[in-house]
Amino acid sequence: MSDLDGLINLIPVGDIAKKLGIDESVAKTAIAVAVPAIVGGLAANAKDDKGASSLQNALGAHAGKSTKLADIDEEDGQKIVNNVFGSKKNEVVAAVAEKSGGVDMGAIVAQILPIIAPIVLAFVAQQMTKGSSAPAAEAPASGGSSNGGIGDLLGGLLSSPQGQDVVGGLLGGLLGGGKK
Repeated sequence: MSDLDGLINLIPVGDIAKKLGIDESVAKTAIAVAVPAIVGGLAANAKDDKGASSLQNALGAHAGKSTKLADIDEEDGQKIVNNVFGSKKNEVVAAVAEKSGGVDMGAIVAQILPIIAPIVLAFVAQQMTKGSSAPAAEAPASGGSSNGGIGDLLGGLLSSPQGQDVVGGLLGGLLGGGKK
């Protein structure tokens, strides 16, 4: 499955909720907004050759990695989050927190992003190795760069209504893909 729901379904929500000591519904809500934010950040980075090359290297490093919480390297996840969002990280955390239910969600979102970032990369790497099974025909959201496969895959993920809502509406300006 190569859609956003398939990716979100890979996330061990219950395990993350237990680890963070939060209600599972709170974790699920935050993850449902955080995943498209990470995918949107990856898509924004893939728009130029340097970003696409960096992403390609990261995907290679995460190909075949486990999505089990016990196997997640949160330090690596933090590096991914820092690389994907750069100086906009705190703004993205605040925007995702607001969309997830309010300002008090900021600390939770900040903890969730480095946990799920390696899972997102592992999923995207898996989809890339499958070839063109991703919905590349629906890729306008990724921009018009020549970075084909990655941009097409990420754009296909973002073409879902959920992806458009989070990235196009809420985070578009922060990630360079929208108004403001």
